[in-house]
Amino acid sequence: MNPPVHAWAAWRVYKIDKKRRGKGDREFLQRVFHKLLLNFTWWVNRKDADGMNVFQGGFLGLDNIGVFDRSAPLPTGGYLQQSDGTSWMAMYTLNLLAIALELASEDPAYEDVASKFWEHFLYIANAMNHRGQEGVGLWNEEDGFFYDVLKFPDGRQLPLRIRSMVGVIPLFAVETLEPELLDRLPGFKRRLEWFIDNRPDLIGNVACMRTRGMSERRLLSIVGGDQLRRVLQVMLDESEFLSPYGVRALSQFHRDHPYALSVNDMEHRVMYEPAESSTGLFGGNSNWRGPIWFPVNFLLVESLQKFHRYLGDDFKVECPTGSGKMLTLWEVAGEISRRLTSIFLRDQQGRRPVNTRMDKFNSDPAWRELISFHEYFDGDTGAGVGASHQTGWTGLVTKLMQQSGESRTQEREHSIAGSAAAD
Repeated sequence: MNPPVHAWAAWRVYKIDKKRRGKGDREFLQRVFHKLLLNFTWWVNRKDADGMNVFQGGFLGLDNIGVFDRSAPLPTGGYLQQSDGTSWMAMYTLNLLAIALELASEDPAYEDVASKFWEHFLYIANAMNHRGQEGVGLWNEEDGFFYDVLKFPDGRQLPLRIRSMVGVIPLFAVETLEPELLDRLPGFKRRLEWFIDNRPDLIGNVACMRTRGMSERRLLSIVGGDQLRRVLQVMLDESEFLSPYGVRALSQFHRDHPYALSVNDMEHRVMYEPAESSTGLFGGNSNWRGPIWFPVNFLLVESLQKFHRYLGDDFKVECPTGSGKMLTLWEVAGEISRRLTSIFLRDQQGRRPVNTRMDKFNSDPAWRELISFHEYFDGDTGAGVGASHQTGWTGLVTKLMQQSGESRTQEREHSIAGSAAAD
């Protein structure tokens, strides 16, 4: 239940199966959708303390990423308005929206449900950027990044300006709508257009819905183009998030600049640690203060690909930041994939970074072809850390390799076709 990725998983399983068989298992999709509705309602009723569409979901799988133990009562009193918790819920609404639209293609009754999730997404996205009537959002305009906000019992609010995966997860809440899909669902399209025309108070704080992108697609996203550029400027900086082996869970900016907060005469600190946690804080058997984790990296690659489907080849960002090399978002996704897969591939010296700490696995003929799928990876060296059997999420590297292979095949085919056309 933590974080709420069941809808994403069900939707991906459905689409994979549909692509393989040519027909989707609608009975599966309907049955799981009804269960997801119950789970979504639980999150809305139990994890939104102020009823303002800003969520608090405990540690959300990120263990010790924050300055406080997010699963325990805060030493300050009050609670956290979580950037990642709210973003996961925005992503949840878009996953359920996508499922509802798929079911509505054969059963118009689901159009009303799709409209419900479209509206719910708007309220959450608006709260992320604006925080309702209080005018305080999780987006920090000065830094160009999303942060958790600590709310004190007396109503004071303090952004926790820690550059962590918490500020990247808002990019996961993105979907595109195909124009032909909207044309097939006039009820949903009419409701969507009504909100665009009549609720500027909501629409004005999310990515522009009126502007149509590549192939006339519509964009559903927490971030607009300018916000996306600013987040990526930090995320693609090799002195911050971008490691040779993927995107770190915490910026290495905090290696020399730890974040510190004093509460009740006790200092709470967050600093960059590329591998194991140096303390047993918050459980101590995992670490989100620097390593590479595959689940969030995979979702980031997928999200960048979705943004590209809307923004197209004209939208480019510098990657890595400061290099002068301008890439499309599809190319950025490919570059992150390349860095992630390099963890497992032999380098020029014939060594796999995953085995950096275990030379026997690099040199011994009996072991060097047997690759472990570690829990997470050193943000500086790519070495495997934690449990060595986490195929449940680190196995996602095979999907990235498959995509990279398909992309190279398509590039070769386009090149050959171009040469033939020139001849």
